[in-house]
Amino acid sequence: MAPSIQELYHDFVGNDVPNAKHRRSSSSFDPNDISINARPCDLGRVSGLVDDIASYNWGDIDFAQDRNARISLLSKARSLIAALETPRETLLRHIGAETSNFYTIVIGIETNLFHEMAKDSGSPKTATRLAEAISFDPDLIRRILRHLASMNHIIQTGEDEYRPNNFSKALTTSPIAGSYQFYRNICLPAMINLHKWLKTKSYQSPTTTIDNPFTFGHQTSQTFFEVIGSTAKNTEHFNDHMVAYCQGQPAWCSNSVYSAADRLISGFDASPQPDGSDPVMLVDIGGNVGHDLQTFVSHYPSHPGRLVLQDLPSVIAVAPPSLTSPLLNGKYVQLQEHDFFTPQPVVGARAYYLHHIMHDWPDAKCVSILSQIKKAMKPGYSRLLINEQVIPEKKASWEATYLDLYMMVLFGARERTEKEWLRLLEDGCGLKVLGMYGPGGGVEGIIECEVALEE
Repeated sequence: MAPSIQELYHDFVGNDVPNAKHRRSSSSFDPNDISINARPCDLGRVSGLVDDIASYNWGDIDFAQDRNARISLLSKARSLIAALETPRETLLRHIGAETSNFYTIVIGIETNLFHEMAKDSGSPKTATRLAEAISFDPDLIRRILRHLASMNHIIQTGEDEYRPNNFSKALTTSPIAGSYQFYRNICLPAMINLHKWLKTKSYQSPTTTIDNPFTFGHQTSQTFFEVIGSTAKNTEHFNDHMVAYCQGQPAWCSNSVYSAADRLISGFDASPQPDGSDPVMLVDIGGNVGHDLQTFVSHYPSHPGRLVLQDLPSVIAVAPPSLTSPLLNGKYVQLQEHDFFTPQPVVGARAYYLHHIMHDWPDAKCVSILSQIKKAMKPGYSRLLINEQVIPEKKASWEATYLDLYMMVLFGARERTEKEWLRLLEDGCGLKVLGMYGPGGGVEGIIECEVALEE
């Protein structure tokens, strides 16, 4: 019988764990003693993490379907790795394994390596065969394949032979492959210059879209979105990344996040507009090509009222034809060119929806955007729905914290905590927050607001 995870742990640390904990807590740290570099980073946590992982009822959990259980186990597994690693190992992983890993993946995308690996139902292929298929130096491809296998992105099936796993198969899809190109070409030049920019600013946070690590790293006076719109490839890769980022997330209007049936559709005023048209249920402001409106229709095909998609002319021009033809309920989405810094043309809608808008802008710009929406809202009836991260004050998810840093680097903006949202929305804009809904754990949620009534 194979040893249990607890038995493996005790074989590793022996029976002296309590004494080891005592020695660590009672000793002072000497920065001249470099032996710390070869000791596990947090051995005291290992026993509890091992027990937590072993306590899962593996036979009763479908990790492919139960997202919460899968994310919880992933978190504990990552914590276990971080606790067991020595500082030396963490260093080499950061500066060597992961940086070279990123660029070997980019090389594989650009040379169609992963497409070749996925052929013939992903059957094992030799390095020589793959090298011939993509016109690659055989010795070089062996070195790249070995590293990709060591990072668990492909599977080595024999000497000089490999097959793809789900991750490397996904690298043949445009959302995942395009995301790597987006980060390489757009995001990384900004992030790798963050330390230089901060040093020139005496380590003060960036607060504008025109003077931040992005403009510094790219040596440009253009903003992020101006650079994105400057070439078709930039736009394509950005859109690819937005698709990849949103995949696998719970639907924003589902019961697990925000019950639109109870909070929007219930209470909808179906009375015709003064011009005889149907009233508006939902306005998706800056909604790109309408993914979130289609999600709403798929969940509530019999919804009352009209749907409106607003974005800049260049975006509306490439909206898919399916949006302007009847959707599931025989209705369609009205496409409307709109700059959200200008007055909101749809007045008195049931809901105004913003997804990934506020985190792109510093507070002052957010106030400008929200003030235009607020003027169009009907007090006591209209709702403002903001689909964003709400970072917890304790135990924040890495999915939220990395995004916060990238918003700072790219836009001089931020993800926000609950306190920061309340300060922006209530103190800064005169709105009343009715609730913050969502599962948390790095998953975006809905912040629901209405116009605050004067007392």
